[in-house]
Amino acid sequence: MSDGTTVPAFRRGVKFRFDTVRDAWVLLAPEKLFMPDEIGVEILKLVDGVRSIDAIVDDLAARFDAPREVIATDVVAALQDLSARGAVQL
Repeated sequence: MSDGTTVPAFRRGVKFRFDTVRDAWVLLAPEKLFMPDEIGVEILKLVDGVRSIDAIVDDLAARFDAPREVIATDVVAALQDLSARGAVQL
Protein backbone atom coordinates (compact mmCIF):
# COMPACT_ATOMS: atom_id res chain seq x y z
CA MET A 1 0.00 0.00 0.00
CA SER A 2 1.31 3.41 -0.88
CA ASP A 3 0.69 6.67 0.92
CA GLY A 4 0.48 10.18 -0.46
CA THR A 5 4.22 10.80 -0.22
CA THR A 6 5.03 7.90 -2.55
CA VAL A 7 6.51 9.04 -5.86
CA PRO A 8 5.28 6.83 -8.72
CA ALA A 9 7.50 6.26 -11.73
CA PHE A 10 7.36 4.18 -14.87
CA ARG A 11 9.36 0.98 -14.64
CA ARG A 12 12.41 0.59 -16.83
CA GLY A 13 11.43 -0.04 -20.43
CA VAL A 14 7.93 1.41 -20.03
CA LYS A 15 6.90 4.29 -22.30
CA PHE A 16 3.80 6.47 -22.19
CA ARG A 17 3.09 8.19 -25.49
CA PHE A 18 0.49 9.23 -28.00
CA ASP A 19 0.14 6.61 -30.76
CA THR A 20 -0.85 8.34 -34.00
CA VAL A 21 -1.86 5.05 -35.64
CA ARG A 22 -4.37 4.28 -32.88
CA ASP A 23 -5.10 7.99 -32.30
CA ALA A 24 -4.86 7.29 -28.58
CA TRP A 25 -2.50 7.44 -25.62
CA VAL A 26 -0.82 4.10 -24.92
CA LEU A 27 1.39 2.71 -22.21
CA LEU A 28 3.99 0.40 -23.73
CA ALA A 29 5.72 -2.16 -21.53
CA PRO A 30 7.85 -5.12 -22.56
CA GLU A 31 5.44 -7.46 -24.36
CA LYS A 32 2.42 -5.45 -23.09
CA LEU A 33 0.26 -2.63 -24.36
CA PHE A 34 -2.16 -0.73 -22.15
CA MET A 35 -4.75 1.67 -23.53
CA PRO A 36 -5.83 3.80 -20.56
CA ASP A 37 -9.17 5.56 -20.46
CA GLU A 38 -9.41 9.36 -20.24
CA ILE A 39 -8.97 9.39 -16.46
CA GLY A 40 -5.97 7.08 -16.70
CA VAL A 41 -4.38 9.30 -19.33
CA GLU A 42 -4.67 12.38 -17.12
CA ILE A 43 -3.10 10.48 -14.20
CA LEU A 44 -0.27 9.05 -16.32
CA LYS A 45 0.57 12.46 -17.80
CA LEU A 46 1.55 13.51 -14.26
CA VAL A 47 3.72 10.47 -13.47
CA ASP A 48 7.23 11.85 -13.83
CA GLY A 49 9.26 10.17 -11.08
CA VAL A 50 9.36 13.46 -9.15
CA ARG A 51 5.74 14.25 -8.27
CA SER A 52 4.18 12.47 -5.26
CA ILE A 53 0.75 10.86 -5.28
CA ASP A 54 -0.51 13.80 -3.16
CA ALA A 55 0.81 16.29 -5.75
CA ILE A 56 -0.86 14.35 -8.57
CA VAL A 57 -4.16 14.28 -6.65
CA ASP A 58 -3.95 18.00 -5.84
CA ASP A 59 -3.24 18.88 -9.48
CA LEU A 60 -6.16 16.82 -10.79
CA ALA A 61 -8.59 17.99 -8.09
CA ALA A 62 -7.81 21.61 -8.91
CA ARG A 63 -7.88 21.14 -12.68
CA PHE A 64 -11.19 19.27 -12.74
CA ASP A 65 -12.76 21.04 -9.74
CA ALA A 66 -13.55 17.68 -8.14
CA PRO A 67 -13.52 16.51 -4.52
CA ARG A 68 -9.98 15.56 -3.49
CA GLU A 69 -11.13 12.33 -1.80
CA VAL A 70 -12.76 11.06 -5.00
CA ILE A 71 -9.69 11.92 -7.08
CA ALA A 72 -7.38 10.31 -4.50
CA THR A 73 -9.36 7.07 -4.60
CA ASP A 74 -9.16 6.93 -8.41
CA VAL A 75 -5.47 7.84 -8.57
CA VAL A 76 -4.39 5.30 -5.94
CA ALA A 77 -6.51 2.54 -7.50
CA ALA A 78 -5.13 3.23 -11.00
CA LEU A 79 -1.51 3.37 -9.86
CA GLN A 80 -1.82 0.24 -7.72
CA ASP A 81 -3.36 -1.63 -10.66
CA LEU A 82 -0.56 -0.54 -12.99
CA SER A 83 2.00 -1.43 -10.33
CA ALA A 84 0.54 -4.94 -10.04
CA ARG A 85 0.78 -5.24 -13.83
CA GLY A 86 4.43 -4.22 -13.81
CA ALA A 87 4.13 -0.85 -15.54
CA VAL A 88 4.55 1.55 -12.60
CA GLN A 89 6.68 1.33 -9.49
CA LEU A 90 5.40 2.72 -6.21
